[in-house]
Formats: sequence, C-alpha cells, structure tokens
Amino acid sequence: MYKSIILSVFSFFFLFQAQAQNLYMPRDIQRAFKKETRSPDGKPGKNYWENHGRYTISITALPPDRTVKGVEQITYFNNSPDTLKRLNMKLILNIHRPGAARFGNANADYLTPGVQIDTFLVNGTKKNWNNATASQTNQIIALPQPLFPHDSVKLNITWHFQVSKQSGREGMIDSTTYYLAYFYPRVSVYDDYNGWDTLPFLDAQEFYNDFNDYTLKVTAPKNYIVWATGTLQNPDQVLQPEYAKRLQQSFTSDSTIHVATAEDWAGKKVTAQNEVNTWIWKATNISDMAVGISDHYDWDAASTVVDDAAGRRASMQSAFADNSKDFHNAVQAGRNSLSWLSHNWPGVPYPFPKMTSFQGFADMEYPMMVNDSHQNDLRFAQLVQDHEIAHTYFPFYMGINESRYAFMDEGWATTFELLIGTAEVGKEKAETLYKQFRINGWIHDRATAEDLPIITPSSEQRGGYGNNSYGKPSLSYFALKDMLGDDLFKKALHTYMDNWNGKHPIPWDYFNSMNSASGKNLNWFFNNWFFTNYYIDLDLQDVKKAKGGYDLSIKNIGGFAVPFDINVTYADGTTETFHQTPIVWEQNQKEILVPVKTGKAIKSVVLDGGIFMDADESNNKWTAQ
Repeated sequence: MYKSIILSVFSFFFLFQAQAQNLYMPRDIQRAFKKETRSPDGKPGKNYWENHGRYTISITALPPDRTVKGVEQITYFNNSPDTLKRLNMKLILNIHRPGAARFGNANADYLTPGVQIDTFLVNGTKKNWNNATASQTNQIIALPQPLFPHDSVKLNITWHFQVSKQSGREGMIDSTTYYLAYFYPRVSVYDDYNGWDTLPFLDAQEFYNDFNDYTLKVTAPKNYIVWATGTLQNPDQVLQPEYAKRLQQSFTSDSTIHVATAEDWAGKKVTAQNEVNTWIWKATNISDMAVGISDHYDWDAASTVVDDAAGRRASMQSAFADNSKDFHNAVQAGRNSLSWLSHNWPGVPYPFPKMTSFQGFADMEYPMMVNDSHQNDLRFAQLVQDHEIAHTYFPFYMGINESRYAFMDEGWATTFELLIGTAEVGKEKAETLYKQFRINGWIHDRATAEDLPIITPSSEQRGGYGNNSYGKPSLSYFALKDMLGDDLFKKALHTYMDNWNGKHPIPWDYFNSMNSASGKNLNWFFNNWFFTNYYIDLDLQDVKKAKGGYDLSIKNIGGFAVPFDINVTYADGTTETFHQTPIVWEQNQKEILVPVKTGKAIKSVVLDGGIFMDADESNNKWTAQ
C-alpha cells in the first residue's frame, strides 16, 4: 500500500513537471523551479519566500501650496536566503523630472523637480545623497553592513516633492484638490526569479510592489477632508461629531449616506477646527497607499455584505465635485460591484474593508481606491468603475508584477468587466461595448506589434502593449471558461487564487495551477494563446454531405483556439446552432472537420465567434448552390 502511494505521488509530480516543461520557460524562471521556490503543481514551492516592509509615513500637504513634505521609517525584512549588500529604492515621482525617460511627451504643467531627499539614514547612519544625480525612478543604495537572511534594516527618510499641476495617475485635480500616489520612497521588490526589480517607470506600464504594513499620517489644513487607503483610525478627532456620526452610520447602511455635501461645506464646519488636522490610516499586508485631499468634494458612503458566511460588510465611499452627475451614483454602483464580484466572478469575498471612488483624471486603480474621470455617459462611468474595482483581485489581492506581466491583471479586470456588465445591462449591450472598446482595435490593426505573443514581457512592449494586456488575454480566459465550463473553470481559478493571494505569482504559476486544479493538461491551450503570434480568423472552406448529415471543413487561418457557433439554416427555413468549444482545436489547430448531424437539407452555414471577432468575416459563410 505504501509503495503504491509513493509511486502515485511520484507519478503525479513528474506528470506536472513534464507539463511545466512543455511550455517555453526563460532561464531565470527555470532557476526558480529548480530552487523549489515555485512548484510544478502550481503552488508556491517549499522554499518560496518574499520580503516585507513595515512603513510609518507622515506627510504634510497644505493646499494650495503644492509642496508636500514627508517623513518615514521603513523596517525592511529580508526573508530571502540571500545576503543583500544594497537596496533598490523606487522613486516613482522622478518621472516628473525634466529629461526623465518616459514613453510620452511632457508639458510644463507635468514637470516638477521630482523626489527631493532631505535626509536618508540606514540604521541611524547618514547616507550621502545627491538629488541632482539621483534622478531616476530607481536608486541603488549601498548598505553600510550587509543585510543577512532573516534580518532587517531600518531606513529613516525625510523628503519633499511638488504636486504636478497636470494630473494623471496622480497630481492636482484642481487648485485645492490633490491626488497623491507613489508619493513615498519605497524599497523595490526583491524576488526569487529576478532579484531586484530595477525596471524603470516610464509612465506607461504599471507597478510591482511587496506586501507591506502601513501607518500613514496625513496633516492637512482645517476644512480639508483626507481619503486614503486603509482604515481611518481617528474620525472623532478630525471630523465634527455630526460628520463622524454619518460616516459611522454608513458602515452598516445599504442606502447612501451623504457624509458631507456642498451645503455642509458652505458652513466650513465639516472638520475639526484646528489650524491643521492629522488623519491617521492603517493597512496591513497591502501593496501600496494612495491619498485624496479636497476642501470642497462631496463625500458619500454606504456599505454592502461581501462575505455571507462571516456577515462581513465592506464600506463603499465616493469623493467628487458636486456637479458630477455620474459620481452621485458612484456609491450605489460601487456597492453593486463589490457585492457582485464577491458573489459571482471571481466569487471571492472582497478582501479589504473599504473602497473609495475619487474623482480625478486617471481611470486608475490603487489598493482600496480608484481615481476615475467624470463621464457624461452613466453606463460608461459604471463600466470604468467596475473595471478599476475589479483590479482589487489582480494585482492587489494577487501580487502581480504588472510592469512585466500586465496581462495577469489587466486581462482579468477586462474579463470581470464584461461579466459584471452582462449582469448590469444585458448580454448584447455588454458584448457590443466589449468588442468596440477592447477587441475591435486589435482585430482591425494588423501592425506587427499587435501580434506579438501575450507572454512577451510588458516592459518590452510599446505599440502592442494595450491589446496584449487587455483584450487578447481576456479572450484567452473566456475561451478557457468556455472549454472547461463555468464550474470547473471557477474551481481552477479559485485554486490559483488560493495558491497565490498575498504572494507574487508569475504566468507559469497560473498555467500550472489551472492544470492541477482542472485535472487536465492544458498546456496545448496555453501554448496556443500565450506563446504564439496567432490571431483570430476562421475560414469555412466547404460543407459536404456525409453519413448522418454534413461535414464542415474549417481552416484556422489565424491560429487561436477559439470557440465559435455554427449557425445553420435549413431548406425548410428552420435554424439550428451548434456550439464548438476550443477543445475542437486540441489535436489539430490548423484545420478540422466538424460533423453536423441532421436529416434536413442545409441551405446555408455561418460561423459566428461572438466576442471572438474574426479578422476576415468574408470567408465565414457557405450557401448551397
């Protein structure tokens, strides 16, 4: 009995090891599997580790003064097996410096002096710092003593920066409303497959952060409200009693509570009337902090149940200009997002205590916050907010390396966007918008960059970045869902998420988790969708009479293993649809023969891919002569 168990275990291990080897794997990723920090069954390996930081940050922002001053202490824990002789610091706001490398042009309103370090101490020892030369978004810091495995180092930093007049992912919304993101010096990720993350931030691809613990203190003038990632620790000290009471009521209310309105602001008594107030926020095991500040934004709030078993509610809040009609709906739309995502797709309870929708210009996600632009179209406003809130799971619950593998988060947010949109406005409207907004550009733009393999690192892409990060991977997830069926697909997705939430998954962890949980070798599918230059183009070459019906000869010119419908019109005027899942392409991904069992004469046949838009629909039809 014991012998058979051992043989079974070894067979299982080698099965998945063989599966993992079927997919191209770069040498650095191979080394991670050899070191057993990653496992062929999709789980973190027995030697998996990740580093961690404890951040205590205090900033002072006094609008309309654009200078923000900060003090922070970082305790950085080296959980790796390596001795670190240096740290790599991320100074993202240096993207605003004149002459900084970036993908787009920058006008005068975008430019600032970037991050200006005033003092930098390592375990109490002052480091020399030259702001003129430390001008990039990465800055290597040599340590006075090596940081040994399972030891920690303390950094004490004071710095200041100017809020950019031009608001994008962060910056000035108006003269007295700021959105602060990536505003503090942080230690870069040091991981098991790549070492230090030294990819420069170019204001295009996104971010890769460790899971850290934060205490954030934001000092602002009276009559300014501060919204931030995390849980507000001192509402009774920074808000007048009536407004603190309204906020507290919202935590158990399905209906929108107007915590602060334009009328309330007119009285200038929303906040405590000290010259300045210090708002304190805490968040644990989270990848970043963001902050919004305003002296006139409305503040709405409510909550919804996200975890039925625990009866846990999550707060949904919104901060916005009073004349923005769409944001007056943001809290209820957000409640729907939090509940629907928790109960349907991905069907994992929203993992954080709060979400805040802040009106800005970014259409961008942050932990527990989204910075969305005003939209006149209320449906489109809801779609954008749905998408950004869906990012909660990828990259914040799952610690995705967005700067290298953007499809691992943008593709999922795009997928959830269509799924929740279908529930909100119906299949036809949701799919029409999905095709127009996410797929149409890729299908009809035959530029070489668009057909790069999805696995191509995001950091190496420019022209093809958008489609390789959003539409193409989203279609791959929908194709796999179609092939496995909802139940097995969700089981496999949950296995992947259970394996890697709070950690740093890479594409091969996704592939292996889905293989393991589904009990199927899906590598032919993953190779087809992620490692090829394929696109979508089916050709209905012929329809021939055969025993028991007809045989349809279909050529896959584009190559992707896509699902499709065979829409048949019979000579008697009746119609019938035969759905084909991507499994039909498993054995031959270039040409298949599909039998259609019928006793009727076929008049015409049309191939319809639905959201899997065909690059050339002219060869998707056949009509009897």
